[in-house]
Amino acid sequence: MPDDGRGFSGDGRVRMGAKRAPAGGPPVPPLLAAVAAWSWRAIAIGVVGYGLVWIVGTLKFVFIPCAVALFLCALLRPLTARLERLGLPALAATWVTMLFGLAVLGGIGTYVGIQANSEFPKLASEIQVTAKSIQHWLETGPFHIKHSQLQDSLDKGIDYLEQRRGKIADTALEAGTLTAEILTALVFMVFVTFFLLKDGSRIWAWTISGTGRYRARVDRAGRAAWETLSQYVHGTVMVAAIHAVVLAVVLAILGVPLVAPLAVVIFLGSFIPIVGILVGGALAVAVTFGAKGGVAALVFLGILIIEHQIESHLLQPLLVGRLVRLHPLAIILAISVGGIAGGIPGAAVAVPIAAVVYRAWPALRDPPDELPPEVATALAEHPDDPVDPAGTKSADEPEDSPDSGDTDARTPTRDELP
Repeated sequence: MPDDGRGFSGDGRVRMGAKRAPAGGPPVPPLLAAVAAWSWRAIAIGVVGYGLVWIVGTLKFVFIPCAVALFLCALLRPLTARLERLGLPALAATWVTMLFGLAVLGGIGTYVGIQANSEFPKLASEIQVTAKSIQHWLETGPFHIKHSQLQDSLDKGIDYLEQRRGKIADTALEAGTLTAEILTALVFMVFVTFFLLKDGSRIWAWTISGTGRYRARVDRAGRAAWETLSQYVHGTVMVAAIHAVVLAVVLAILGVPLVAPLAVVIFLGSFIPIVGILVGGALAVAVTFGAKGGVAALVFLGILIIEHQIESHLLQPLLVGRLVRLHPLAIILAISVGGIAGGIPGAAVAVPIAAVVYRAWPALRDPPDELPPEVATALAEHPDDPVDPAGTKSADEPEDSPDSGDTDARTPTRDELP
């Protein structure tokens, strides 16, 4: 066919190899196209992330107990596994572990309640004495504040509380409703912990059963995540216990009341790195100042700072380990994001989530033949074992299950990995 010079043949069809002029104006620069492509993907990720945060916030009384139950399972699973190796069935080992944990928590709670009930009046009287000493120092010290001015400030504070008595009553009513919700969440948490301890391996195998050819990678990432979470929980519990015991001994030597409640607050605060110790330590310093005066408070503050430095530079590296060590800036950013998104619970779980993601993501991205050392060792020792994030099999699980022939329901061995 003859060509008319515009890339068309005589019958109007486009001639092969002809260049067509752009129809929509000048072409988009490659850099702008790449930025636009990354931008809409980032927007999509942000929308999905915001949706997930909204769902978690709406169902917080489901997600928070499940998260706490997962931490408790990581803490208690070694005891259950040891009992199973001693010959106890999985159900009996789980019950013994749960009863032991509940007994420890119940005993600590009872002791703290008894001490708080008996020593709170003593603390109130000591605070009154300290307040009078401060008032006398303000009147006779370098500030020379008049007694009438202090009395006016005190009266204004009392009037402020009187005017807001109704709001305080409403807050107390809301606190009662919140207490009922917390008790319900605690019961739910106990049930979730029980089944994670008893059937954790089966739950994990069912969870990854639909991942198809990516199952080996998901298995490897899950093992790395579980190892990181277990090491974080065990190390943090030991560090928090040492921290609480040392400061409780210091408070007892100084003669500060409410030693056990303050020790519990310091122990729980240690689960939120940096921020938790500041809040718990500030409360202990305030109680020490109110009960024993400024000198005792300064002594306790100095010991608190020294102990915190020892914890950060010695206990954390030794007990928590290198697998979950994050830079302080990463810790602060994780706590800030978690606190903004989920309040105190979000700040508490932000660091372990960051550590788990940091360890699991490389294991998920690596090709199947590049296994992490700990996973390779586990596969070499037990190549035919089903997936178990806790590292053990249930004692009552038969070696040859009826589903062993189903390739989608079992873990591939080393020889079967692609």
